[in-house]
Amino acid sequence: MSINRVIISGNLTRDPELRQTSGGLPVLGFGVAVNDRRRNQQTGEWEDYPNFVDCTMFGTRAQSVSQFLHKGSKVAIEGKLRWSQWERDGQKRSKIEVIIDELEFMSQRDGGSGAAAAPATGGMDAAAPAAPAVNASVYDEDIPF
Repeated sequence: MSINRVIISGNLTRDPELRQTSGGLPVLGFGVAVNDRRRNQQTGEWEDYPNFVDCTMFGTRAQSVSQFLHKGSKVAIEGKLRWSQWERDGQKRSKIEVIIDELEFMSQRDGGSGAAAAPATGGMDAAAPAAPAVNASVYDEDIPF
């Protein structure tokens, strides 16, 4: 048995990029900076060391969420890791990215950094005051059963 689940929270490193596959499926891509807190061996002080994680979201939810995200937005993400490999200019390249299943807004609408938010995908709560209004019917076609 294998388990491939990851949960991260951090800030967007760039504005999200919304594209479409040749079949018309929306694809949202962005980066998230996640800090790792470690003690500096020389000074003994705690310091943040950033990790940069590429994230990808597919479907109509990606299209809906894209209008509410921007560089600096704080989000919590749950998904799975995917490794991909390709060749560019004769050099092999690879990366690991998070394929997003769930995304929660952690920033307030006015750009503040509060934790008042509602899930942006799946399991929508009725209404948290700082969450953007999203039409719940958008998600009906994404449910596989």
